Amino acid sequence: MAQLALKRPIVFFDLETTGTDTAKDRIVELAMIKINPDGKRDSYIKRLNPGMPIPAEVTLIHGITDEDVKDCPAFKQIAHQLYDWIKNCDFAGYNSSRFDLPVLAEEFLRAGLTIDFTERNMIDVQQIFFKMESRTLSAAYNFYCNKKLENAHSAEADVNATIEVLEAQLDRYDDMVNEVKYLNDFTNTEQYVDYARRIILKDGQPVFNFGKYKGRKVEDVFNAEPQYYDWMMQADFALHTKQKISEILNKMKLQKTGTK
Repeated sequence: MAQLALKRPIVFFDLETTGTDTAKDRIVELAMIKINPDGKRDSYIKRLNPGMPIPAEVTLIHGITDEDVKDCPAFKQIAHQLYDWIKNCDFAGYNSSRFDLPVLAEEFLRAGLTIDFTERNMIDVQQIFFKMESRTLSAAYNFYCNKKLENAHSAEADVNATIEVLEAQLDRYDDMVNEVKYLNDFTNTEQYVDYARRIILKDGQPVFNFGKYKGRKVEDVFNAEPQYYDWMMQADFALHTKQKISEILNKMKLQKTGTK
């Protein structure tokens, strides 16, 4: 079985949440398995009190109820410990770049901690699967590992299955390089500014990726319609999105000051 060629630890992770809104919903269970360059594995698995009700239809998916988490810690209570645990690690998961990573970033921001995940490599195993075969995690597990995924939507079961799938993918595809940076580039083809992908990079410039200004440069919109920034800051956008548009606006102000 192929093993990742690692220069630093990599954390495979999966989250179970109160829903699918990366800005509003909260983590109720997280499972992380850290694989070190020497092959040693460490795990960090927690159930968390999200501070909001878990909808019945979501409980039907992952099986976690309000009663199950009522005595569990809130994310902010474990935030600093988790921050230290994942320090200097790359990341990997299944559909993690579009969902799990943005949700995790939001939780850290609510706890007053900022992690720049752009400095880490991020392997989205789903993207390898979609580019090669296109299926769900359960189907990927069956296809690559010839096993049935038991306890699907249990965070620990899903993250362990994700590790096995990636190892099997490396065995299966001869032209796939067993190196974290290569897999990061292979699975992340879109350059984005914020984790929610409201703003992406086009020709090196931040452009809106939603709404009436989709495709237009953020700087051009803010120059022509300054109130659009105010609207975004007051609207229900992800904290990380608001952080990034504030950085863009501050950079614009500094550039204007510098030209005087």
